[in-house]
Amino acid sequence: MIKKIAIYGKGGIGKSTTVANLSATWASDDLKCLVIGCDPKADTTRTLYGQRIPTVVNTLKDNRNPERDDLVFKGFKDILCVESGGPEPGVGCAGRGVIVAMKRLEKLDIFEEDLDVVVYDVLGDVVCGGFSVPLRENYADEVLIVTSGEYMSLYAANNIVRGVKKLKGNLSGIICNCRNVENEEEIVNAFAEKIGTHVIGTIHRSNLIQDAELDAKTVVEKYPESEEAGEYSKLASNIMDNENISIPEPMDDEEFEEFFKSFI
Repeated sequence: MIKKIAIYGKGGIGKSTTVANLSATWASDDLKCLVIGCDPKADTTRTLYGQRIPTVVNTLKDNRNPERDDLVFKGFKDILCVESGGPEPGVGCAGRGVIVAMKRLEKLDIFEEDLDVVVYDVLGDVVCGGFSVPLRENYADEVLIVTSGEYMSLYAANNIVRGVKKLKGNLSGIICNCRNVENEEEIVNAFAEKIGTHVIGTIHRSNLIQDAELDAKTVVEKYPESEEAGEYSKLASNIMDNENISIPEPMDDEEFEEFFKSFI
C-alpha cells in the first residue's frame, strides 16, 4: 500500500527542506519515492535533483503532449521528482498549477507505478482551492504540518488545521522545525495537544542543513553520518510507524491568542 502524505506549513517554515530530507531518508532505505512540489517557486526538488527542474506548467506551454521524461525527473537514489509550477507572481491563480499537474500525471499513469511513498509539498494557503487539491481529490491520505514555536508559524498552522478539518482530512502530527525561540518545543507540544494531535518529530536548527542546501543537496546525502541526518531518519521512521491519526480541532482566533500569550 502506497503511503501518500501532504506536508503543509507557513511559507518559509522549512517544508521543502523537510520533504526533501525525508524523501532522501526513505530512498536510502530502498523505498521508492515520488516527490511533487506544489509551489509556484518550484524549489522542492532542487536538493534531490541537484538543480531546478522544468515545471509541468511551463512544459505544457511549449509541448501539449509531453512524455513522462519531460515531467518526471530521477534524483538522489532514483527519487521521482515533479514540480507543478504556476503563473508569474501577481498573474493568475497559483493553485491552478497544482490542478493541471495532477491531471497530467494521472494521464501518464504516474500514480499507477510501483511506489512506496508519495509526498506533496504544499503551501499553507488553504483558502486557495488549488492548494487543497491533494486532500480534496484524495491524492493524499494524511497530512503533516511543519511549524516552529513562532507566533505566525503557529497561527498559520492553526489555519491549516481549519482547512484539514473542513476537508475531513487525517492529521498525522506536527513536525517541530525549530527556530530557537524560547520554550519552543514546549509551545509546539502544547499546541499539538490543544488541537488533538501530537508532535511526530523535531528537527533542530542547524547551519549544516543550510550548508548542504547551498550545494544543492540534502543533509541526508551530503552529511549522512551527521546528527541532523539522524533526526530526519528518526522522523521518517516515526511517520512510517505512526498510528495516531485524527481529524483535528482548531482553536478560534481568540482562543489561539490566549494560548500563545500564556507562554510569554
